[in-house]
Amino acid sequence: MAGSTATTQAQVRLQLTTRDTALTIPETGPILVPTTFRRPALSALVNNLLESEKPIPLEFLINGNVLRTTLDDYLTRNGISSETTLSVEYAKALIPPRYIGSYQEDGWISAVDVLSSTSQAAKWCEKQRDVRQGHERILTANYDKHIRITDASLNLITTSPFATEGGHAGSVKAAKFISSSQVVSGGRDIKIQVWEFKDADPTSTASLIPKLHLYGHKKGVNSIAVHGPSNRVLSACEDGTIGLWTILKSSAPEAPANILPHKSGTKRQKPNPSVTVPQRGPLSIFEKHEYLATDVSFDTNDSTVGYSTSWDHTLQTWDLVTGAPVSTRISSASLNCLQQMPELNLIGAGSLLPFVTMIDPRESAAKVSAMTLQGHENSVSSLASDPDNPYRLVSGSHDGTCKIWDLRSTQQGREGAISKPLFEIRRKGWEGKPLPEAGEGIKVFGVCWDRELGIVSVGEDRRVQFNKGQ
Repeated sequence: MAGSTATTQAQVRLQLTTRDTALTIPETGPILVPTTFRRPALSALVNNLLESEKPIPLEFLINGNVLRTTLDDYLTRNGISSETTLSVEYAKALIPPRYIGSYQEDGWISAVDVLSSTSQAAKWCEKQRDVRQGHERILTANYDKHIRITDASLNLITTSPFATEGGHAGSVKAAKFISSSQVVSGGRDIKIQVWEFKDADPTSTASLIPKLHLYGHKKGVNSIAVHGPSNRVLSACEDGTIGLWTILKSSAPEAPANILPHKSGTKRQKPNPSVTVPQRGPLSIFEKHEYLATDVSFDTNDSTVGYSTSWDHTLQTWDLVTGAPVSTRISSASLNCLQQMPELNLIGAGSLLPFVTMIDPRESAAKVSAMTLQGHENSVSSLASDPDNPYRLVSGSHDGTCKIWDLRSTQQGREGAISKPLFEIRRKGWEGKPLPEAGEGIKVFGVCWDRELGIVSVGEDRRVQFNKGQ
């Protein structure tokens, strides 16, 4: 009508794409949508095109960044004309993880690992023996000198023996499944221990049997990493050294005589003469860090390469064949933990300060830090990647929380790209309450992200907690 004051709503053309074949929409060409659309409206649009019986929560990426605002805000912030056709990728969104359940153990829990049909240890097994849904196993390392294995119904099925029967003589700081029938652990008693795990069957109960004691470190072991196909273990020690070991007794060197606990004059607990556990030494001990080493990892794509972090502020890359340091990346803070993000060529490094630095490990890279993850209130103790999304990871902190991050969701800060957490997970009983100062009593020490069981976290509250987004 002539003289109308009605205005035309601003619109923009979108070319929708996805890498998920199950979410592919019919070929439609560019779609014209209002610039006021946010994620929920775009999700409803795609679900309508998919004719989904049940709506699928979706997230949207433009130029690699997750859309957190209206399309209009995105266009304005990036100086893009609404006449431009935007290429928008969509994928299944991460649902806020809800509390599933938990159980408590006898003391502080330093680390956790999961054996499931989709876990790395199961994938390394030729037969993936009995690791099917509902038969998952949860492994914990404990300050009370034991490791424990619990079933998917949260029932304790076995505990490691005492030191006099071949177990650890000090707090256990790390434990990993290297296969469905083998476990490796390390702790304050300076040794790395290889265990045979016999699961329960109709005729017997589950058990952990000490099979090999590995000596070579002179101080406590802070962390271990395992590689099933090569039967090797990496370790990070309080004296700053990195150890490389084999779990095969026949391939392992003799143990250094001056470190073995049975030598006279030692203060370490002597083993029971009736329990004989073979003792072996390291393949190599690497020296480069100037202060205690905190975490280690094999490279996901090349097991001849390893990484380590330290309180000396460095992320070290190692050639595990020669033992030579390949690169040293110096960060702004002491580092507690690491998590490789292979598809991004980055390594997440949690620090004694309340942030995670995404480090480019290549010496040739112009910048050490590619991004900083900000949001914790205390040091970051543990990291784990999302098994279904190469851009996401979870961090556990001494502030008593776990936080979930998407590395595509960034903003520019004064010193470069920063990311804020998508979701926060609190310890049971602390939902909606002010957290204790410095996380006192509820510090998170370890976290694991498993496709079947979700996010599993452990810590000072003696609790093994499960949170899952679906």
